[in-house]
Amino acid sequence: MSAPVKNTSVADTEEKPFNIVTVIKDLIGTAVIAMLILTPIVVIKTRLDGCCLVWEWRFDVAFELLAIVMVLRVLSHVWKPFVKPVVAQAIAQVIPARPASASKGPSLADRIGPYVPRALLIFALVLPILAHIGALTGYEIPSFGEKRLIDLSLGYLTYIMLGWGLNVVVGLAGLLDLGYVAFYAVGAYAYALLSTIYFPMWFGNGVVPYAFYLALPVSGLLAGCWGMILGFPVLRLRGDYLAIVTLAFGEIIRLVLLNWKVFTGGPNGMPAAKITFFGLPFNDSPEGFSAFFHLPFDRIYSYVFLYYVILALALLTYFVTKKLRRLPLGRAWEALREDEIACRSLGINTTNTKLSAFAIGASFGGFAGAFFAVHLNFVSPESFVYIESALILAIVVLGGLGSQIGIVFSAIVIMGGFDLFRSMDFLKTVLPNGTEPIQFRMLAVGLAMVLMMRFRPRGFVTKREPTVYLKEKKAISADLVAQGHG
Repeated sequence: MSAPVKNTSVADTEEKPFNIVTVIKDLIGTAVIAMLILTPIVVIKTRLDGCCLVWEWRFDVAFELLAIVMVLRVLSHVWKPFVKPVVAQAIAQVIPARPASASKGPSLADRIGPYVPRALLIFALVLPILAHIGALTGYEIPSFGEKRLIDLSLGYLTYIMLGWGLNVVVGLAGLLDLGYVAFYAVGAYAYALLSTIYFPMWFGNGVVPYAFYLALPVSGLLAGCWGMILGFPVLRLRGDYLAIVTLAFGEIIRLVLLNWKVFTGGPNGMPAAKITFFGLPFNDSPEGFSAFFHLPFDRIYSYVFLYYVILALALLTYFVTKKLRRLPLGRAWEALREDEIACRSLGINTTNTKLSAFAIGASFGGFAGAFFAVHLNFVSPESFVYIESALILAIVVLGGLGSQIGIVFSAIVIMGGFDLFRSMDFLKTVLPNGTEPIQFRMLAVGLAMVLMMRFRPRGFVTKREPTVYLKEKKAISADLVAQGHG
């Protein structure tokens, strides 16, 4: 006798009615779990009193946080059965429902989508001009002067470029890489070593003003070679195993830079040559940039030039990756991402496809590393820790795997969140003594990522136009493909 078929009708999927006993049990369990988490983090605080370590008990702070957790949990229980129907009814009265027979037109995102990249490009091109006009007229952003705004933009564009480079490996080829910061470090140290040691040794000091332009392609080439070196051992690995190996590779590179003191300077780091305007240094000398163009000396010129340099490098990364996606190589990456077995059955050489993804993605990381070195005029192993790889991967994932415009928005949100906490000094009045608002930046970004994955798990941009199409170009829904894009 066969077993009865389980009823999976709509009635079984309906929400359970509000039960006060169930809610009380859930609140008790929530309180116990919250206190288990808060006790080692909040309740117990250690401080150094002379030569002794003293424990302080902060139950008051823990109970305040527990009260906030309990209130939020109660609101989550009463939202669906009581609040949500009232809100839905109020919205229905204000906004009438669309008739079923009415045809659904293009959404707002579809209408403005083609114009977003152009608007972002125009804004990026005129940003230094707007910052300068604001400085002259006195309409500067509070707490952000002209130099500060351009300097922040340099960091944002660097992470956008890194996100586009990692997008080749993760978003297009579907290879999870947790050690991308290693290629970033290779590019930075390649420029620092070439500009300060090897170029002067080989060609004399006269080549130093042009070191950046000569070392930039070399940095990208070396990073691409290291990408291929990483690719060979992981050809048969996928998923978690690939992530572990790439993570180990990133840590190996960092430890080598930290301990090879003769070659890299070890934990002390090493200097890097400053950038010049094609040989004209940005200093107050007769041979400098200001004197050559008969301008008053101002260090803002070097910031503006650096801004347009990283903007050009980022746009190069954008257009190259966009073009590669439409070529057979890019379509092979996407086929590899969707199903490696089916990719092999189509006759695609998966070995070359993986190696090309690692090499090209790594080369863009090397370009960004060379710019990072010339921007700070200094490199050290502390700048290339694992958290940098995690941030770049978070930018790619939150933006939408494979989406280039989504990476721009996610990079601005994540990195802008860090800078926002640096300017929130007013929170010191409500925070405990000795607590800085910037200490909560990772907590806020982590919470934002959790909420993002809860409500928009496919990222900021969930669909895009296909690479190739038959007769008509249509955006593919996020539910029809493995990574949420077509």
